[in-house]
Amino acid sequence: RQQQRQAALLEFVGIELEAGVPLRIECFDISHTQGESTVASCVVYQGDAMCHSAYRRFNIKDITPGDDYAAIRQAVRRRYEKVVSGESIAPTLLLIDGGKGQLACAVAALNDLGLGELPVIGVAKGEARKPGLEKHPSPQQENKKANLGSSR
Repeated sequence: RQQQRQAALLEFVGIELEAGVPLRIECFDISHTQGESTVASCVVYQGDAMCHSAYRRFNIKDITPGDDYAAIRQAVRRRYEKVVSGESIAPTLLLIDGGKGQLACAVAALNDLGLGELPVIGVAKGEARKPGLEKHPSPQQENKKANLGSSR
């Protein structure tokens, strides 16, 4: 069942994995307390399990309080500078918790680093924030809905 979900996700995004290369998905989310103490979290799924040792947290500094766009841009830049320098590997897919604005800022940060070819997709809460109604904006496919199966 998990392999079916992976295959559906890869098909939706238009990614073909090379034989023997494990799927690696990195997901970013921004959190803060009333606009203060902004933190970006990156969780990683690799192969067929969560890769807890690869999780990262970024304390966001020098932005306007509550500016999630600047926060996602900073976090993506800081994470993928390590890919550019050869200190880390790139994911198969990057997921951004947010809509078109957050997605655009993440894509801009990747482009600034010369990593614009990395597949990235946003996960925006749907109408009434109900599970299953999410929108999945991407630079290639705006607001396309995917039926990736229930996570339960």
